[in-house]
Amino acid sequence: MQPDIIDLRSDTVTRPTEAMRAAMMEAVVGDDVFGEDPTVNALQTKAAALFGMESALFCPSGTMTNQIAIKLHTQPGDEVICDRLAHIYLYEGGGIAMNSGASVRLLDGDRGRFTADQVADNINNKNDAHFPHTRLVAIENTVNKGGGCIWDLEEIERLRALTQHHQLAFHLDGARLFNALAAKQQNPKTLGALFDTISICLSKGLGAPIGSLLLGTRDHIRRAHRIRKAFGGGMRQAGFMAAAGLYALDHHRHRLTQDHEKATLLANTLSPLSYVAEILPVETNIVIFRLSEGVTPERLLAYLSDHQVRAASIGKQLMRMVFHLDVTHSQFDRLLGIVRAFR
Repeated sequence: MQPDIIDLRSDTVTRPTEAMRAAMMEAVVGDDVFGEDPTVNALQTKAAALFGMESALFCPSGTMTNQIAIKLHTQPGDEVICDRLAHIYLYEGGGIAMNSGASVRLLDGDRGRFTADQVADNINNKNDAHFPHTRLVAIENTVNKGGGCIWDLEEIERLRALTQHHQLAFHLDGARLFNALAAKQQNPKTLGALFDTISICLSKGLGAPIGSLLLGTRDHIRRAHRIRKAFGGGMRQAGFMAAAGLYALDHHRHRLTQDHEKATLLANTLSPLSYVAEILPVETNIVIFRLSEGVTPERLLAYLSDHQVRAASIGKQLMRMVFHLDVTHSQFDRLLGIVRAFR
């Protein structure tokens, strides 16, 4: 019998619920490369409508949807503006350079969130041949490396006005966008109106086993379909996976605040402990904390592993724990006792 492991490395480690498995097995499928999978089509239509956007494309991963968007909006030699903590820069295998031949202008924001003024100061003069053309501004909401922090809506609106004024594309890496929407009780259509393209992930907080969607105009998605094919992302009877995404959108969005509550309670428990030097402010389902000098991530990880807890080290003295639908209330209570007992 498998030990009762509490896996907090990421919200990608979830397994489909029994009801989600049933939906997958009952899915009506077809060849999605030909546009003939009815379940994929239903998912794409539902996701686009949810955000008030024209169209959507189902892909295997959020990395693919982000990289398709970057290629969609840029030409080789162009420049992408993003934060130094951005997933598209740090964790997508150098895809901006490899796939699109674009360079990157990194901004130093507040835990991954920069301002419209910072962007304005970093738009290149398009008439100066020394510099790449600034073509795209990309933000991540919530910011993974920033501890799951949420962007201020008014700042996004200022960025939208700026990008429109300078005729720049505006992309949202919404890997954990549903966490932000749940925490702020925002309507998805509010954000859908502010971006040219949005990537949303189904396999993080929503608990699907695979899949992300790129949202945009009909023309964007028509072109994105071709890029997906060139990236090797064309899938055949993908409706089995799309059915999990449909189930997740219908049943798992509204429980995300439970994960947020657990994260806040864990942060409150960790705060007075001697081995914790600092905790990033907790807004959603991610807890990032810095260990005190003399306590190594390796030692804490070994202790946690001995107690059937998995966590992640994400940098010098930095630890991350992420909550998701597979963490039960009894597991959470056990976790609090385990972290309190570490010496």
